[in-house]
Amino acid sequence: MLKARISTLEAEGKNALKTVKTIADLEAWEIKYLGRKSELGNILKSLKNFSSEEKKVIGSLANGARQTLAQAFAETKARLLEQSVDWEKERIDVSAPGVAVACGHLHLITQLEHQIEDIFVSMGFTVADGPEVESEWYNFDALNVSPDHPARDMQDTFWLQRDEPQKENFLLRTHTSSVQARYMETHTPPFRIIIPGKIFRNEATDASHEHTFHQFECLMVGDDVSVANFKYIAQAFFENFFEKKVLIRLRPSFFPFTEPSFEFDISCVLCDGNGCPVCKQSGWLEIGGAGMVNQKVFEAAGYPRGKYQGFAWGFGVTRLAMMKYKISDIRLFMGGDLRFIRQF
Repeated sequence: MLKARISTLEAEGKNALKTVKTIADLEAWEIKYLGRKSELGNILKSLKNFSSEEKKVIGSLANGARQTLAQAFAETKARLLEQSVDWEKERIDVSAPGVAVACGHLHLITQLEHQIEDIFVSMGFTVADGPEVESEWYNFDALNVSPDHPARDMQDTFWLQRDEPQKENFLLRTHTSSVQARYMETHTPPFRIIIPGKIFRNEATDASHEHTFHQFECLMVGDDVSVANFKYIAQAFFENFFEKKVLIRLRPSFFPFTEPSFEFDISCVLCDGNGCPVCKQSGWLEIGGAGMVNQKVFEAAGYPRGKYQGFAWGFGVTRLAMMKYKISDIRLFMGGDLRFIRQF
């Protein structure tokens, strides 16, 4: 009687699979014929109540029927899944050219900073860095900038306000020279460093002025460093950067942190010094300021007065980018216009 029922369940299950059209129907069939509470499952659970001889016969038939139905279930599921896929839609032409994935790249200023760093590192310089939010001491006092100096006024400096009382005033650094003061506190000459970075000035913006731009600082300190060292290194750098012959011209100037101080120009890289509208027919382009480090700056860093000599100079990376790529508006660099950025 039980053997006949097992055979009947197996036949019923096979016939029922022929009418299954969807995965949902197949899941219902699985519960009915192969589930834990299915009739075939209950027969297998009841084997413990049979004699040893009956267990062998009934158990063999029930397990055989279950395996047969399980195999039929798997074959039907595979067929239904295959039928449910739109193979034409999923077809991939492996011979078709791929679609380029849009990806970003380094900003032009970052690219130039890396190029400048490579040039100076090849001349034995080390790259230094410091905070953009700076204290008044490192930005002004340690660099011999007097309390009544115009650079401390609100027209030039972004001063930061804090709710709680503070012993020191903080600001967004107005030059990368603040890193010089920090570096000298923890290093003993001789050394030569470069300091690339972002600086901030509280001023109106136009085609040639921006409140946020990039500067590059150079500092070389030792027992016997002179203006001749600066002029040689500056000329070597600019010739490497612009990939052409460049002349250097120094003009007397004043900076609190250097003495003597001078502005330095390079021969116009656009007209090779012959005169053009960019250099105002002078043949020279103003680049930045430089000078021999003031001994008061050395004293603020903890060095004995008169023991070391050094030169410091800084120039705008943004200005160099404008010259190299003939860009007329400085505001384009920080404007976020991808049409401009993607050109470089």
